[in-house]
Amino acid sequence: MKLSKSKVLFMAVCTGLIVANLYYCQPLIVLIAKEFNIPEANAGTITYLTQAGYAIGLFFMVPLGDKIERKRQIVLTTFASVIALIIAATAKSFLVLEIASLLIGITSIVPQLILPLAASLSENHERGKVVGTIMSGLLVGILLSRTLSGFIGQLWGWRAMFWIAAGLCMLILVLIQKQFPFNKPIFEGTYGQLIQSLFSLIKEQPLLREATLINVFCFAQFGAFWTTMVLLLSGDPFQFNSATIGLFGIVGASGALAAPLVGRLGDKGGARVAVGYGGALIALSFVVFYFSIQSVIGIVIGIVLIDIGIQSVHISNQTRVYSILPEARNRMNTVFMSFSFLGTAAGSAYGLFLWQIGGWHAVTVGCLFLSALAFLVYAFTYKQNRNL
Repeated sequence: MKLSKSKVLFMAVCTGLIVANLYYCQPLIVLIAKEFNIPEANAGTITYLTQAGYAIGLFFMVPLGDKIERKRQIVLTTFASVIALIIAATAKSFLVLEIASLLIGITSIVPQLILPLAASLSENHERGKVVGTIMSGLLVGILLSRTLSGFIGQLWGWRAMFWIAAGLCMLILVLIQKQFPFNKPIFEGTYGQLIQSLFSLIKEQPLLREATLINVFCFAQFGAFWTTMVLLLSGDPFQFNSATIGLFGIVGASGALAAPLVGRLGDKGGARVAVGYGGALIALSFVVFYFSIQSVIGIVIGIVLIDIGIQSVHISNQTRVYSILPEARNRMNTVFMSFSFLGTAAGSAYGLFLWQIGGWHAVTVGCLFLSALAFLVYAFTYKQNRNL
């Protein structure tokens, strides 16, 4: 069946609301630290545990989309996410919250099941546009989740946000059951063969390796920034509360408007060029951040730059990956996204480490180093993948 515009928009909304589960915790770090009486940097561990859980879920659960019916997998995984969110909302100790954060990450992989489903139902000449539209929903969800959780945390406490998230996921589950199309799987081997095939794809597909490695370095910068930004804005000279910090997510959400445009560029064969421009914008954002340690305007400009940059890199690379081996889209997406979010998790931990040893300036310089690594990969693979 062909995807209608309304179905694509519904998929975009679902991806946004579910992926938001990964990011609700970020503006709440200060509130969580106060309740459990621990340092804010320690409370920040839940951010990279959530991202690490997401990477685990991507690697071990998303490949099943090539083996079992995707709609059924999406419904069951969303229900599991509801349970994980309730555990977080009722956590009596920080250890339980850490475990719940890992589970939230593992069960919030639904957007990465929806994207291959949409790609498989799209015409070749529209695939980039469809992926870009759904990614717009996903990216708006990522960025506005911080705004929403900041306000909810300030009004009703951090636990309320997890209760609300559980309710939203339950509503989505019911709607998905009614709206999503049936999609027949095409892989007939065992689960072990399915996982083994991931490593074969890494070995055999140079484009997959290049796109994934670039994404790892760019997502690491993204994770480092959004984790440490909370620490910067909650301290001197800003002293912002969680609601005010959450407002910065709205600034980033404006950059999501670029996602469909980037997708169309990929349809016209310019995806690799967009990756290069996106990487340059990310690097530029950290130059701006370096000089904005006391400037709200500078931070706002940097957020717009980094979010447009990360979308350009990610959507363009994802469109390129989807262009090869249609019969293995879930597995290709598994490799691409699981390593990307391992990059985010590692970046969050990297950012916290840099913060502890040198504050904001150490974070920005450390992220510029990651930008340099991404450009090295881009340059060294130019001849091999320049037309892909």
